[in-house]
Amino acid sequence: MRKKTMAAIVLAVVAPLLATACGGPARTAAQTPGPTTAPASTSTSTSTTAPTPAPAPAPDPRVPPAEPVPVATTPVPQPAPAPRVNASSTPCDITDGACVRLSTKESWLISGGRVSYGPVPITSGRPGHETPVGTFSVLWKVRDDWSIPYDAAMPFSTYFVGNGIAFHEGSLTDPSHGCVHLSREAASKYFDTLQVGAQVQVTA
Repeated sequence: MRKKTMAAIVLAVVAPLLATACGGPARTAAQTPGPTTAPASTSTSTSTTAPTPAPAPAPDPRVPPAEPVPVATTPVPQPAPAPRVNASSTPCDITDGACVRLSTKESWLISGGRVSYGPVPITSGRPGHETPVGTFSVLWKVRDDWSIPYDAAMPFSTYFVGNGIAFHEGSLTDPSHGCVHLSREAASKYFDTLQVGAQVQVTA
């Protein structure tokens, strides 16, 4: 009887130790957890709204602004100016005004000591009505004049002798009664260029 009692005591002491050495104390039914339930997953909703862009950084005042890049453009070609010939190529010694040479039936406009227009063809006075030779000044101008003695039109009349001698548009084949005939283009040019007081030199 005593041996049975001692065995029961030893078993009561050793059994818990064996259970502890194998992985933990024995659990009772009340202590054993039931089936594990996975926690409900929390879903993160994704917004469909586009994100607001970040504001552009302010320019750094210490950095100078970039220089604009010049755009290359092709220049429009311009007509070359007409060459100006030295007035010494004419028979006149004036530096500004009109020059006439009766023998070659030519005339020029001179500006600043250089030929600015011409030579252009002319006709001058017929025998008995010769164009006077000398240096004169422009006296007056009439855009559309009329010769009463000869009943003829005198467009672009630029008078330089007091008795009615003028540059004007007229025939370049028939001689005049003393005036210097020019083409319409040349007469208009002389009329616009020669102002009252401008010099006119007529040479033989």
